[in-house]
Amino acid sequence: MSVSCGIVGLPNVGKSTLFNALTAAGAQEGNFPFCTIDPNVAVAAVPDSSLETIHRFIQTDKVIPASVKIVDIAGLIAGASKGEGLGNKFLSNIRETDAIMHVVRCFGGSKVVREEPVDPLKDIEVIELELALADLDTVDRAIERVSKKARSGDKDSLEQKELFERAKAMLENGDLLRAHDWTDRERLLLKPMCLMSTKRMLYVANVTDEDLDGSSEYAQAVAARAEATGSEWIPICGDIESELRNMEDEERDLFMADLGIESLGLDRLIQATYKLLGLQAYYTAGEKEIRAWTTPTGSKAPEAAGVIHTDFEKAFIRAEVYAVEDLVEYGSETAIRAAGKLRTEGRDYVMRKGDVCNFLIGK
Repeated sequence: MSVSCGIVGLPNVGKSTLFNALTAAGAQEGNFPFCTIDPNVAVAAVPDSSLETIHRFIQTDKVIPASVKIVDIAGLIAGASKGEGLGNKFLSNIRETDAIMHVVRCFGGSKVVREEPVDPLKDIEVIELELALADLDTVDRAIERVSKKARSGDKDSLEQKELFERAKAMLENGDLLRAHDWTDRERLLLKPMCLMSTKRMLYVANVTDEDLDGSSEYAQAVAARAEATGSEWIPICGDIESELRNMEDEERDLFMADLGIESLGLDRLIQATYKLLGLQAYYTAGEKEIRAWTTPTGSKAPEAAGVIHTDFEKAFIRAEVYAVEDLVEYGSETAIRAAGKLRTEGRDYVMRKGDVCNFLIGK
């Protein structure tokens, strides 16, 4: 499955600087009240040491990591839901993503072209209000669409109308749709509207180089907001990440060690995104390629096979599975099989993180 995230935030919170640092994609930088006109898109490889481990034992032409598409959406402002600052255009780009990364300014300084004092919670409220207002307009139109059939007694339309009106009431009350415990059926009915306030949220606290662990009052306010709303958060220093991206490997390692940074911000950001969306990786490995595939945690084997090709889910017969740790212990798939560690799993097998699979598919 493909994974996409939209980076949002108010103008001049360091959003595009962070995007550049994380993806090295060269997004337009600068302190401009209105940022890029079109969203910048980058595809970032998911950091995965298991791929390197597998490749040590299985020589192949290609090693293909899983990937995350990151969309840098121009800075939103109050009134974006009504079209201010070309808001509607950018909000439509958010609708197409799986999750939202909300960059929040947790620093001050003269380089920031904003007169307002540092207030992460206020900044968060401005963005989330705009998302909710845009969703409210979408829900209103959906209610209008299904009401005519509902008046005629159509059962499906009555069900949708009741659900949409409930969502509307929540939005008007300032409730976060993503924090509500929707049933699977309700999520299915809401999905076509691509409501932004139902998407999972990762708050990215853009901190200074003196607050890399996010222990400041500003960053902790973001952490508290994330916990209260069932979201995730991560502190990242955009300036430091920019410096790291421009260094040679050896110099970067020394600099990171000196600062006590264990991994690049991109690595931590993607790991947080996987956790947020409840995703995990499994692998296929053969003579042509070693590849990581992304699947929701709890997926069964046929669903995982369907990630490779949609037809594989229906045609699934069985899977031969071993763990990356088995490969390290025995040295080859042949040895794993000889040791009786190669498992044959059927349709009810729940995939585990780090599985290496061969799928048998019928015609």
